[in-house]
Amino acid sequence: MRTNGSASSGLLSRLSRWPLVRQIADLGMGMEAMSDHTRRWQPRILEADGKVVSVCPFCAVGCSQLIYVKNGRIIDIEGNPESPINGGTLCPKGAATFELLSNPNRWTTVRYRAPYSDHWEDRPLDWAMERIARLVKEARDRDWRERNERGENVRSVTTIASLGGASLDNEENYLIKKLFGGGLGMVWIENQARV
Repeated sequence: MRTNGSASSGLLSRLSRWPLVRQIADLGMGMEAMSDHTRRWQPRILEADGKVVSVCPFCAVGCSQLIYVKNGRIIDIEGNPESPINGGTLCPKGAATFELLSNPNRWTTVRYRAPYSDHWEDRPLDWAMERIARLVKEARDRDWRERNERGENVRSVTTIASLGGASLDNEENYLIKKLFGGGLGMVWIENQARV
């Protein structure tokens, strides 16, 4: 069966719009690998009203981030290429900062499960802070040791421990050590950055 030239050129024209045909014809390199749909995509940051330089909250390294804002809401977070610390790169935790802020499944309340309970409850932050303070005070009052078995001054409590987060900087860790160690007498003070 023979086809006239215009019919075959029309068919070739239609076929050449298919991304798969373009990729096969041009070895899948360059713009031919994109569809019309993906050509219309543009970065979220083009719509931003402003850009704020900030620091990643996940560890004490201090990687610089660029936070893009539109109508008072964060629309994207990227590494800052001008930073001498991270040069625009972010670790997986830092790269997920936007998801942490925008994920609708993120818990934003205090979750509490009573002893022997089979379910979690939402509690107010003030309730949780008061409960933690009360339990720490009770444990310190109950288990405080002024002296050890040899009569040496120890002034400590060994039934309370602290595990700090890696986002704490040196100054915050210094204050935690002074408060928890010197003030409360805690012996076990650790930080997630060392674990």
